[in-house]
This record gives sequence, structure tokens and C-alpha cells, in this order.
Amino acid sequence: MGAQLRVYRQKIRSAQTTKKITRAMELIAASRIQKAKARVEASTPYTTAITRAVSAVATHSNSDHPLLTEAEKVERAAVVIFTSDRGLAGAFNSQVLREAEELSELLRSEGKDVVYYLIGRKAQGYFSFRRRPSERVWTGDTENPTFETGSEVAESLLEIFGRPAAEGGAQEIHLVYNRLISMVSQVPQVHRLLPLQIVEGVAEATDAPESLYEFEPDADTVLDRLLPAYIESRVYNAMLESAAAKHAATQKAMKSASDNADSLIRDYTRLANNARQAEITQQISEIVGGADALSG
Repeated sequence: MGAQLRVYRQKIRSAQTTKKITRAMELIAASRIQKAKARVEASTPYTTAITRAVSAVATHSNSDHPLLTEAEKVERAAVVIFTSDRGLAGAFNSQVLREAEELSELLRSEGKDVVYYLIGRKAQGYFSFRRRPSERVWTGDTENPTFETGSEVAESLLEIFGRPAAEGGAQEIHLVYNRLISMVSQVPQVHRLLPLQIVEGVAEATDAPESLYEFEPDADTVLDRLLPAYIESRVYNAMLESAAAKHAATQKAMKSASDNADSLIRDYTRLANNARQAEITQQISEIVGGADALSG
């Protein structure tokens, strides 16, 4: 009985130590998520505004800009996967990787080769473990993204887009990342970045006269200026969304771990009390038995 009681007490101490760690990580994630959400809220209006500007130019002009034109035959597609550098975030990384795999299967079923651009050590480890190639990897600042990294990713995507597949190019580029819906819900998103899909502000009104829009010097020059900024803003906004979703997932996972530690502590405390009571009962029985033997 004594050995069993020591085991239970050791498990209680281990669960209490684990609870302290998970509780601290939960509080850290809770403090970081507010800053991450503020950065997303600050970035979204700019992304929305530049999307509307690009949509207006594309809708009210007859430009055949390369970034707007669908290729006659898409031989190669690039998939950019946004994960985190660290774990302890529940299903945050697994669900975005699963969504990327489903997208890849869909693209391959359409006869397209798929190449990968990875953001985060978890995506890098996932591909390295399976010995699957990737074109480029960015790690180190997934929890606190910088605009410089977003610009570097955007430049790499612009370089490959439109080039022939034989020269390492791609005719389509897709983003796969987690979006923060609420503190308990992070949903993977798939967005085709290039060729441009006009999904916001496509047209203000069907009867609006096109003469209201004048482009100086011309629509192609305006698009040359707007589209790189649009790509940068979309990539950077996806990085910020992914970072905010990661902090929320970490907070949720650590709260669940703390609750599980509490449950373990209660269970082992009850078992320890039962073992202690059984030990006391056995000792009393032995004393009473010995006294009866001496009196007899």
C-alpha cells in the first residue's frame, strides 16, 4: 500500500507541474493574440482597398495584363502553405496541411504539376520527413510576421508566375492558410492568388457608365503599379491571419491541457486517499488482531 501511495503522490506532483507550464503558456498566448488581432485589423482595410482598386481597373478596362489573363493550358501550379514554427497548437498545422494535400490532389487530377512554397518549420518538417521537395522555405517569424518577409515571398511568386513550366515557372498560385474566425474556431482558407480572381468590389453597379473611369497614363501602367502591391498585401495579410489563428489555437490547446491536468489531479488525489484509507484500515486491523492474540 505504501508503494502505491507514493506512486499516486508522484503522479499528482507531475500533473501539478504540467498544469503550471500549460497555464503559463495559455496566459502568454492570450496576451499575444490581442496584438496579433490588432495587426490583422490594421492590415485588412488596406488589403480591401487595394483589392477594390485593382478590381475597378480590371473591370473597367480592356487590359490583357499577364497577371489577369488565364493561361490557355496550365501545366504547373504553385501552392504556398502557411504553418507555424512551433507546435502545441492543437490541430492548427495538421488541418492546413490536410487542406493543402486536398488542393494538391485536385490540381493533379486536372493534369497540373504541383510545386510547394513553405512558410513555417512545421511545413518544412512535414515535407522533409516524407522526403518531398519544395522550392523555397521561410522560417523564423511566423508568430510575429514582418512585411519584409511578406515582400520576399511576393517577389518569389511574381518571378515564377507566367514563365513556362520548363523554365521553372507556374501558371497558377494558390495560398493555403488558417483564418481566425473566433477564439475557438480557426478555419483553413484556400485562395487563388494568381491569375487574379476578382472577388471583392468587382463592379459598383451594372448600369454605371465606364466613362467614369479614366486611367492615366493607361490601364496597363496602373496595373503594373497596383498588382505587385496587391500581391504583397495579400501575402502579408495571410501571414498575419495565420499568426493570429496560431495564438488562438495555442490558447485553446493549453486551456484544454490545464483542464486535463486538473482532472488528473482530482482522480489521483481520490485514488491516493483510497489507498491511504486502505493502509490505515489494514494497520488498525493488524493492531486489533495483535491485541486479541496477546489477550488470548
